[in-house]
Amino acid sequence: MKRVLSAVVLSFILLSLSAQTKPEFRGVWIATVDNIDWPTKGDYNSNSQKASFIKMLDMQQRNGINALVVQIRPCTDAFYPSPYEPWSQWLTGVQGQPPSPYYDPLAFMISETHKRGMVFHAWMNPYRAEFNLVNSSLSATHITKVHPEWFLVYGDKRYFDPGNKEAQQYVTQVVSDVVSRYDVDAIHFDDYFYPYRIAGKEFPDEATFRKYGAGLTKDDWRRSNTDSIISKLSFAIKKENKKCQFGISPFGVWRNQDKDPIDGSRTIGAQTNYDDLYANILLWLKKGWIDYVAPQLYWEFGHRIAPYEVLLSWWSNHTYGKHCYVGMGIYRANSNPAWKELSQLPRQIVAMRNTPNMKGMIFFSSKTFERNPNGWSDSLRLNYFKVPVKVPEMSWLK
Repeated sequence: MKRVLSAVVLSFILLSLSAQTKPEFRGVWIATVDNIDWPTKGDYNSNSQKASFIKMLDMQQRNGINALVVQIRPCTDAFYPSPYEPWSQWLTGVQGQPPSPYYDPLAFMISETHKRGMVFHAWMNPYRAEFNLVNSSLSATHITKVHPEWFLVYGDKRYFDPGNKEAQQYVTQVVSDVVSRYDVDAIHFDDYFYPYRIAGKEFPDEATFRKYGAGLTKDDWRRSNTDSIISKLSFAIKKENKKCQFGISPFGVWRNQDKDPIDGSRTIGAQTNYDDLYANILLWLKKGWIDYVAPQLYWEFGHRIAPYEVLLSWWSNHTYGKHCYVGMGIYRANSNPAWKELSQLPRQIVAMRNTPNMKGMIFFSSKTFERNPNGWSDSLRLNYFKVPVKVPEMSWLK
């Protein structure tokens, strides 16, 4: 009987807290790398691509989503006509080949998104240059062919060398070009700065470190390189459009408490932003280089290494006046017993809404909504996102 009552009480609490009428960021990631979300793998017809994007957009609008975060530069390539980089292989099947019939996918997506009263964040990957060395096919104009000295191989991928100042300037030019020519509401980067560590392999930047290290430890030098590109990009974006936002979606753990007893989170193990990816997110927030942070909290309540509730609280205390949107792992549905619980995602939304300094959420990723896992698409549409709202304004950009 007590269990029945508890379930009833929980349902009542979740339902009573589901109504939300104040501004809230309700975003979804649309990944184009390897055709994860769009376009459909093997669909290289422009008209078909447009139709499938509109279908996806309409679905997300019905779900109550008010922001799209669309990957337009997945691997030093482009989903738009770029003066710097070739057309993406995931758009046309062959890198460097334009769409047929010809169209500008970025202009099209922005127009359709804004037409529905939603905002468009242009998601770009800063340093990944070749997705898979085994089966990739690069165009003759790809930057790795033009400036091979800017790149390093690590695992099965090729990356820009983050310590190379010419490479940093190139990435800045690519981003500036997009902001200057397109009505994007934000530039968005995810968690790939220095690559995630591969066990037993050191990232091969020793030669660059010897050249530019300037007496720093290698870890501090790597962090300074990442700080440098973020500050450059922040300045360049605002120079082109003062109202264009700059946001970062980092890995969910900044540092573990064993490495930093004062600012670290009560998490254990795993790789972290500061110590492994060399991304000093807190510095970027303090300096005002970025306008929002969207930590990827893809773990469940009570996770033994990185509990959702612990990290939610930690990020709430480390926003430094900027917006924080929680990255939610709807793709985890039914992946383990915790994610089979119908209440897992609704509880996360309620907890986020009842945590100070949280301004909304972004779901990874769009494709998952098509399956309506655990009825969560219905739940968003009928309960949690029932009332359409605008995204929160940023006072410093008014």
